[in-house]
Amino acid sequence: MVGLVLEDWASPSRATASGGEYGVLMYCAKIASRAGHTQRIFVAEFRPDSDTQFVSVGIKHVRFWTLAGRALLSKKGVLSSIEEARMQTMLSVAFGANNLTFTGTISGDVCVWKEHVLVRIVAKAHTGPVFTMYTTLRDGLIVTGGKERPSKEGGALKLWDQELKRCRAFRLETGQVIDCVRSVCRGKGKILVGTRNAEIIEVGEKNAACNILVNGHMDGPIWGVGAHPTRDVFLSAAEDGTVRLWDIPEKKMLNKVNLGHPARTVSYSPEGDMVAIGMKNGEFIILLVTSLKIWGKKRDRRSAIHDIRFSPDSRYLAVGSSENAVDFYDLTLGPALNRINCCRDVPSFVMQMDFSADSCFVQLSTGAYKRLVYEVPSGKQVTEQAVIDRITWATWTSVLGDEVVGIWSRNADKADVTCACVSHSGLNIVTGDDFGMVKLFDFPCPEKFAKHKRFLGHSAHLTNIRFTSGDRYVISAGGDDRSLFVWRCIHAPH
Repeated sequence: MVGLVLEDWASPSRATASGGEYGVLMYCAKIASRAGHTQRIFVAEFRPDSDTQFVSVGIKHVRFWTLAGRALLSKKGVLSSIEEARMQTMLSVAFGANNLTFTGTISGDVCVWKEHVLVRIVAKAHTGPVFTMYTTLRDGLIVTGGKERPSKEGGALKLWDQELKRCRAFRLETGQVIDCVRSVCRGKGKILVGTRNAEIIEVGEKNAACNILVNGHMDGPIWGVGAHPTRDVFLSAAEDGTVRLWDIPEKKMLNKVNLGHPARTVSYSPEGDMVAIGMKNGEFIILLVTSLKIWGKKRDRRSAIHDIRFSPDSRYLAVGSSENAVDFYDLTLGPALNRINCCRDVPSFVMQMDFSADSCFVQLSTGAYKRLVYEVPSGKQVTEQAVIDRITWATWTSVLGDEVVGIWSRNADKADVTCACVSHSGLNIVTGDDFGMVKLFDFPCPEKFAKHKRFLGHSAHLTNIRFTSGDRYVISAGGDDRSLFVWRCIHAPH
């Protein structure tokens, strides 16, 4: 019997579940409600010294709220008589003593409010938008983060006193230029910084030392996940144009390769010495793992590569694309990567591919929701069921087939189950779906609506899922949440 537990490491949200049950149950009841504004509201935050007063900011407005029983009372920000003052779009809010409020604007200014009246503008606190602010009323210091042109004087993180005279500007020394801070928090002599590049950095106030706590993909869904054949490391490929190497026991990112174009799929060679990467623009790249240098690259297609696989004997590379095709390349011919054949008459785009253990066949799951089998490298379709039944598959990532009928729920639409992976032992299959659920089944599961365990954590739309070497972990990738979850497999006694 196998269960999954979400590892506590670099994921931006933390959750554990077993058998579909949450670990914590919370109840919320609505106290009061009222329309806030006709334009978008970006932040609503209670004053740290009050349970009844809060401020909301958004597109060209600031409102000061008071909760009175079940009623919400508000006053809009008044610009008073400050010369040339205009209501700007406000992105962030912080608080000071004596009923002061600070709001950060899209133009880089910080506005100072006494109660609901504007009393001062600190012009160009940042050269770009002030995305985030944080106050500690204990000492009154204010942290701001925004977009900043890099300079010798400082960067996108700044620390101010209550008079908003700049106390210190910090350069975030992480090996690359960081010019955009999106979130800040402060305590015990340290500042936590969330960046546009999906990093969380710890900054020492006294020595300005930077320590990267969390790395992540910064743009678009994470599409590709590839587990190393023997080690507890894995690769992720994403829309942000990077492929990243992660160490599971150390719980950290080991390396990153910038590809220049969005990446859709990634796969290790059987020996773990090469990595194949399929790109959104139809190109694919093979890297040498030890040096991260390009061994070869090719672009025979003009649309996205959805899956890419080495054959178990390391001779062939199969490349499945949006162009209703799977191309075969003979790697023994060298890095020129000349296409030797392709699968014909594929009815739709290729979603997942798996080689047979003897490297003689490949199975496809397609956008037409048909599972097809082809010979390698001739590309001839195999239609005899007796032949298909005798094939032993090296891997199984297809969401289609008689062996996986049970992974589809009663009311499932065709697109609901997005990814799957059978364990190396062949005893279990793990799936991801459009609702953010990871499900664990026995394999095979040929009967409809098979029993399973559900595990919650992702917000929605899983894009990929893989067992790691030895079935010690499961890696799941999220689309909308852009997160990688690491699940530890627990093998309970029968």
